[in-house]
Amino acid sequence: MKLVKLLANLGYGSRKDVARLIRNGWLTRRDGSTVGLDDDFLHEDLLVDDEPIDPPQGVLILFNKPIGYTCSTKDPGRVVYDLLPERFRYRNPVLSTVGRLDRDTSGLLMLTDDGHLLHRIISPKAELPKIYEVELAEDLRGDEAALFAAGTLLLESETTPLAPAVMETIDTRQARLILIEGRYHQVRRMFAATGNRVLSLHRSRTGRLDLEGLEPGQWRIVPRDEAESKLFT
Repeated sequence: MKLVKLLANLGYGSRKDVARLIRNGWLTRRDGSTVGLDDDFLHEDLLVDDEPIDPPQGVLILFNKPIGYTCSTKDPGRVVYDLLPERFRYRNPVLSTVGRLDRDTSGLLMLTDDGHLLHRIISPKAELPKIYEVELAEDLRGDEAALFAAGTLLLESETTPLAPAVMETIDTRQARLILIEGRYHQVRRMFAATGNRVLSLHRSRTGRLDLEGLEPGQWRIVPRDEAESKLFT
């Protein structure tokens, strides 16, 4: 791929903008030498303003989503892309969230521009466990764990029972829930079915991928070998 097209696809600007960036000497190699428009290059050797350029197509980003942000690019309010580098909005292929967390849910959110990887992660066949930390408005009544584990709970307006889920009681109004599916507002609706209400909800882990080292609003790129080992093995 031509250098100008590569950088444009990574969101660094239009092709005209990128050509200007290169001509102005803002694109360099790690040894400090500048790169010309038609020069040969190694992706991992390139820097923009002394920072490594973003990974090529196939990137997986791990993001610690704060409360108050949505996963939609069209929402008139605050969106998760506001907390990421602006160029991420303009990557081609587009950088999409892997599933969603609603505005009032915090925690682990992944984004990728790899459609195949996205579908591997969200596919029901993957049965990828997702762990949620839940705070409730009322005391647990005591039978929730058995109800959720039975695989017979039918949510309102649905015709297929939920897959069995594991619930661990942490305190009278706190629980940890492990799901292998991701229906619309599933955790909130599960507890609503028991007559309770979720006050706070945080996704702490997907597979063996967690948020260690990431404060709310922070993100990191997940190397492909780490993604394979922590999500699919």
